[in-house]
Amino acid sequence: MATELEELVGFLSSPSPAVTKAAVDIVRGLTGSDDGLQSLANYSKILLPSLSRLVAGNKEVAEPAAEALVNLSQNSGLAAKMVDMGMINVAMDVLYKPGSGISPLLVMLLVNLTQLDVGVTSLLQTGDEKMQGLYVMKLVRSFCRSSDEVSEDPFEHVGSILVNISKQGAGRKLLLDPKRGLLRQIIRQFDSPSPLRRKGVSGTIRNCCFEAESQLQNLLLISEFLWPALLLPVAGNKIYSEQDRSKMPLELGSALSIEREPVDDPEIRVQALEAIYLITLQEAGLRAFWSVNGPRIIQVGYEDEEDLKVMGAYEQLGALLINSSGTEEPTTETSN
Repeated sequence: MATELEELVGFLSSPSPAVTKAAVDIVRGLTGSDDGLQSLANYSKILLPSLSRLVAGNKEVAEPAAEALVNLSQNSGLAAKMVDMGMINVAMDVLYKPGSGISPLLVMLLVNLTQLDVGVTSLLQTGDEKMQGLYVMKLVRSFCRSSDEVSEDPFEHVGSILVNISKQGAGRKLLLDPKRGLLRQIIRQFDSPSPLRRKGVSGTIRNCCFEAESQLQNLLLISEFLWPALLLPVAGNKIYSEQDRSKMPLELGSALSIEREPVDDPEIRVQALEAIYLITLQEAGLRAFWSVNGPRIIQVGYEDEEDLKVMGAYEQLGALLINSSGTEEPTTETSN
């Protein structure tokens, strides 16, 4: 005899809309607890395809189905099964279907699925030469266009997807491709009022800088946006002197000539310092950093820093700058 759960999962394919709606609401509720998730996992072969089909339906059933999939995808085993059955393709198709009212849930589903290497590979469309990178280009475009929406920001979690894909070499190569210009678009979100966006941008930049040895030229091609994104979060709160600013590019010097809101998230400051460190490991990157008066900014920022982990990142960078300097020695010592 079929168990109650088997019957419940079977009702997701009922020809009666009312029965399907009731079943998917119950399934959504069950996925909200560990016990429910574990019980439903035993029926994943039937459950996941049924929920996938409902996500493409009307919002009344699509929304609870998407919520259930987001909860289920927190289980790495179930997430892997979703990727294997083409869930990323389904999510992207529905996400860009006109009138889709469940965009935030689909983006969260993609966040969870791209925590797996196979999920990143699927989103990058690796192996499909004609389509490769198309999904990521769409997501970046939406990420950059939706930032002005005040009441709702359905694509702010795309920043987390970008962090996930930039953990893989293939993802970093795609984002750094100058012909596509994706990193240039992403970086311009670094001063967004959304903490989620800022953290996504900083994490993505930092990951991309692991390619500095082979991709330094492409990074420096966008230095107009890169240096402000990396240096302003770690510049401290002081207004810089005219002498200091005269050695900086206009966009950086102008920002440091006025009072600024501090970057409260220490993780963003650490990521910025780590990215600078990776760039300055390369001789040309070090020269570029000196050319924007970067060491002075690091010195002043360090004087204001109180977080021990961030201070450690300043000191790691400062040691590199001192060891690499031939004529001038940047220092992270606090002046009396």
